Amino acid sequence: MKTAKIFIAFIMLSVFMTNMAAQEGVERTLLFSPGDYGSRNYRIPAVITASDGSIVSFTDRRKFSEADLPEDIDIVCRYSTDNGRTWSEPVVVAEGKGRGAGYGDCAVSRAADDNVLIAVFVGGCGLWESTADNPQRSYMVRSYDNGRTWSEPRDITPYIFGKDCPDPVRQTWRASFFGSGNGLVTRNGRVMFVAAVRENDEYKLNNYVVYSDDNGETWHLSQRASQGGDEAKVTELADGSILMSIRHSGKRWYNISHDGGISWNDTVSEWDDLTGPACNGDMIRYSFADSNGKRDILLHSLPQGDTRRDVSVYYSLDEGSTWHLGKCVVPRYSAYSSLCVLPDGTIGLYVEEKQHDEDGYEMVFYRFDPDWLMNGKLSD
Repeated sequence: MKTAKIFIAFIMLSVFMTNMAAQEGVERTLLFSPGDYGSRNYRIPAVITASDGSIVSFTDRRKFSEADLPEDIDIVCRYSTDNGRTWSEPVVVAEGKGRGAGYGDCAVSRAADDNVLIAVFVGGCGLWESTADNPQRSYMVRSYDNGRTWSEPRDITPYIFGKDCPDPVRQTWRASFFGSGNGLVTRNGRVMFVAAVRENDEYKLNNYVVYSDDNGETWHLSQRASQGGDEAKVTELADGSILMSIRHSGKRWYNISHDGGISWNDTVSEWDDLTGPACNGDMIRYSFADSNGKRDILLHSLPQGDTRRDVSVYYSLDEGSTWHLGKCVVPRYSAYSSLCVLPDGTIGLYVEEKQHDEDGYEMVFYRFDPDWLMNGKLSD
């Protein structure tokens, strides 16, 4: 009996500590910890709200180490039908088959068709071992039932680069991978993701948009949007322009396209009020209607400062011209993150976090009200 009481007390303490990890005004739900489902590590979050209101999250299941490809990695998803409070068991999107035969870095978008999600990711030999003759492959999958099941991965590498690409310039490029998190479907139905491309032997990445006008049947590549960038995100502005936010240490880079993501300004610009370490983040539009009519806000998640911790959500009231710090949602070690707007109007943040720098990442979903994020400004 004494042992049973100690065990119950331990469980109650664990639940208490889990609940205490989220600050007031925030709901916190743990999706994966190191060791869950037989995997040593988890990383690389992406999350989206499907057309039926389901919240669908994606994660790298890094089975034997926390390292990137070419390690043996699965991509798994979980879905929630109650605004992120409870989640399904993991669903395999792409199953790794050993070192050099894994998958990772998933990005996801709705398609123009109802109930269809398009996810893209890479697989194979890894970014720095990739060559034009033996490239890291780019893949896409579709779900026709809001994330419950997925098609077999389809190789779309030749649309982007490598020896089988019909473009003679891109036939010599060495590598490409997608910035994990949200892609974009524009109001005219164009689906787009941002790729970070290694064009030659230099250890430098440039950004291009990979886009489709037929829900992923065929793909095209934009003109170069940045030199020296990394993972990047795009969103559509009110005037139809496409805004790209680009990973960079210090002031965050951005660029703008006025023709649907095909061509970009010759040089990138910097945001003075959006800074962080070299880390992936996410950027989405939050549209809603109130007594003043339709309103739009841009949201951006990113660690604060110059280290990977204190993931915060920033907001812009002027289509990305300026940014305001909303709240630090994860006041501890934290890195990659992804955003979504839930059916009830709250905001979801899926993020990798840990208590100590040497720990493996936990994958956590946070839910919070936009008025809390903006310190009451939303209701002004």
